[in-house]
Amino acid sequence: MAREIPDLVAEVRTGTGKGAARQARREGKVPGIVYGDNKAPVALNLNYNALLKRLRAGRFLSTLFNLKVEGQPDTHVVCRGVQRDVVKDLPTHIDFMRVHDDSRINLFIHVNFDNHEASPGIKRGGTLVIVRAEVELEVLASDIPDHITVDLAGKQIGDVIHISDIALPKGVKPTIDRNFVIANVSAPSGLLAEESAEAAAEA
Repeated sequence: MAREIPDLVAEVRTGTGKGAARQARREGKVPGIVYGDNKAPVALNLNYNALLKRLRAGRFLSTLFNLKVEGQPDTHVVCRGVQRDVVKDLPTHIDFMRVHDDSRINLFIHVNFDNHEASPGIKRGGTLVIVRAEVELEVLASDIPDHITVDLAGKQIGDVIHISDIALPKGVKPTIDRNFVIANVSAPSGLLAEESAEAAAEA
């Protein structure tokens, strides 16, 4: 299921350089830039509170936005970087890249884990150990999946879930060639101790 494309409102920033950026921050805005698509970069300002709300909602770097700037045609963009204050961890600058609907881009996509109750291993007290909560995938800009899903039905203690075990949406592929681990079902500490004791008794 592809996600909806949310609007992101910005305005053209008059002036460039550190002075203009500092002035923008004093006015409650976050300076930024949009580049790519063989067009000249454009300096922007975004409303600080609106941007912070978006950032705190999560998945900002894996979302395709419809950038709305007064006097310019709407443009689809993805965020390519958020600079933050080293002390307050609040945004101080943001970079966007223009993309076409038929562009293929690399984004980190959230991983959902379904059917916990259908996993015999978890029912026995096993623990789902998530190695990657997000996976970098190559996707089509016009059809970015909201998430990918790991089905835990039938998973036993000791089972390891690799990227090859996940049914990826059509046209989506990992950016890493190797068959990396997404998660595993590990034994509870009590069971491990019990098995160790049994092994020692048999030795």
